[in-house]
Order: sequence, then structure tokens, then C-alpha cells
Amino acid sequence: MANTNGKRYREAKDKVDDQQEPVSLMQAADLVKETATANFDESVDLDLRLGVDPRHADQMVRGSVALPNGTGREVTVLVLANEGKQQEAKDAGADHVGLDEYIERIQEEEWLDFDVAIATPDVMGQVGQLGRILGPRGLMPNPKSGTVTMDVADAVEEVKAGKIEFRVDRNGCLHTSIGRASFEPQEIYENARAFLKEVVRLRPASAKGLYLRSITMSATMGPPVRVDRSSVLSEAR
Repeated sequence: MANTNGKRYREAKDKVDDQQEPVSLMQAADLVKETATANFDESVDLDLRLGVDPRHADQMVRGSVALPNGTGREVTVLVLANEGKQQEAKDAGADHVGLDEYIERIQEEEWLDFDVAIATPDVMGQVGQLGRILGPRGLMPNPKSGTVTMDVADAVEEVKAGKIEFRVDRNGCLHTSIGRASFEPQEIYENARAFLKEVVRLRPASAKGLYLRSITMSATMGPPVRVDRSSVLSEAR
């Protein structure tokens, strides 16, 4: 979380405040890059407030998207599968591969040293036991996000290459990282555009009124930059 009292943050916020109105996605990428002044490679995040009520199942916004320029960080992948698929997962670059031993470890130790869990459909009866632990953390394998599949190698490679999952929270907000401050502004823009295009595509038919209510982009230690909703909608088509 940014230190709003720090000198660097105040100077960065002054630059952002010079923009009286929300800016285009490309301008936001430029500003976030310019105001990322921490001495580490900050995450670049998008925060969206959507006009949906996730208490209704038909207004849940959930999906995945492959970021064209990757996430800029190493992603740790756990694959839960029977022996017949385990070597395939290892060859594709999965960090942890197995079944019973990992189910037991997660249940007994609440072991969560991974970013994404992938499972084959035939073991979901066993993996389902982990729902109360993995579900609230957004780590439960799900067919809609492509993490329940027999194509284990493809799933691992996609995640390693920059595929991310997202899910609206109970307040109708989406928060996700779409890159790093070390990226070029064009790369940040391309990743943000890919993510937003997918969010727009997933608009529930039952969602009425304004769908994209607010969009901000920021670096970990930087001020939020407001993004113009109309420019995003025009680019998402």
C-alpha cells in the first residue's frame, strides 16, 4: 500500500492531479510509469467498480485472460492430477505436481505456496474437499477459467506465459495486476486493454445501467490515475 504521507507519493500525486479529467488508457499507462518511483519493481494494478450485484449468480463477473506481455513475475503453479498426467504437467513447467499428498498438505497445514492451481476433471471429486480453503482465496480450480482441464500442458504454459484469472468481489469491484512498472508504457497499455476488453465482453445480460462505473490504474506505491470509461469502451469493441 502506498505511503500517502511520503514525499515521493506527494510529488507523484501532484503530477496526477494536474490531469483534471480522467485520461485515456494510454495516457494512464504513461502517468503510472512516470509516477512509479519506488526502489523496487512495482506492480501495476487496475481497479474497477462495476454496475453488478454479485449476490445474484447471473451477475457474477469471472474469467481469465492472457496478457500479451505477461505479468512480469514468476507464477508458481500447482497441478493436481493422477499419475497418468503428472509427467505432462512437470514437462510443461509446473512447480508442484501430485494429488493426495498435496490435498492432505493443504487440508492439514493450509499450505498455499502457489499462485494458480490446475486440476484434471477426474480428480475434482477429491479436490472439491479444498473448497473452503481455496475458494475464499480465489485459488480453487474452475472450468470457466480453464484451470479444470485434461489439457494440463497447455494450461500450465498459458499461466506461465501470463494468463491471469479474475473475479468480482462482493462489492462489485475487480482488482488485478496487469504488469510491472519496469514495462514500457505501450506494454502496460496493451495488457490493460486486453484485460478490460475481456471484462466488457463478460458483461452479464442482467446487469442494468452503467456497467463500468470507475476505472483507476496505479503502481504499488503510486497514486491512482483515473481512466476515462468512454475511451475504454470504444477501444474494447
